[in-house]
Amino acid sequence: MTDSSRTRKKVTGALPMTETRVEYARFMRQGISNAEACRTLKINRRTGMRWRHGRTVKKAHGRETTYAPISRIAPTVISPRYLSEDERVQIADALQAGTSLRGIAVALGRSPSTISREVRRNRSPRSKRYAPRAAQTFANAARKRPRQGKIATSTPLRDAIQKLLTKQWSPRQISHQLSIDFPDQPEMQVVHESIYQALYSPQKHGLTREMTRHLRTGRRGRLPRRSSTARRSRFSGPLLDQRPAEVDDRLVPGHWESQ
Repeated sequence: MTDSSRTRKKVTGALPMTETRVEYARFMRQGISNAEACRTLKINRRTGMRWRHGRTVKKAHGRETTYAPISRIAPTVISPRYLSEDERVQIADALQAGTSLRGIAVALGRSPSTISREVRRNRSPRSKRYAPRAAQTFANAARKRPRQGKIATSTPLRDAIQKLLTKQWSPRQISHQLSIDFPDQPEMQVVHESIYQALYSPQKHGLTREMTRHLRTGRRGRLPRRSSTARRSRFSGPLLDQRPAEVDDRLVPGHWESQ
């Protein structure tokens, strides 16, 4: 077997079609059907269904690999200082075309070290290819850096709130009193909504759920709020539409003179 045939054998297989996949995701978010999207992009309908619903592939050795479906949520707009999903797709396509890292950096207007670091961090451990979708997933996860609230990180603030709660003060009263007691200390001031969140989500915001018994309502959890459009009238019938509009007698000219 010659070296050329051995090289061809290594690169056989379907290309990832990253750019086509991004276009399919855009069509899907617009509500376009699978058949129409596949016809426009000139791909097989089965490929579109796998992208839309995901799939699980069982390998020869019995191990299963699950491919997640395309998200229907549009990607979040981030700062231009970070690589976007489109740029990661362009990096993958340029690498497939044999473009150097420096050439990719020039085309994207990025530093060569940025492209080199991005490719090195997000190569597949098996195929050694740059994986743009996995890179975007890791970047989104790293960007979600949840931090604890002010009440959870400040012991003096938490103690002051708990002291007033035991006196049956409402969160709104506590928020107002803190602004009076600590006018020059913004770290000791919170809005009443932060106190409610600390009570009903103690694992994130610091207070214990047992403190909810000091609330005047006594609720240990929040009730879902309905929108005004979802409310229904208790009365129904044709007479409702025929009622005359109510008139305030105080607005009628001469009303006060007649009294």
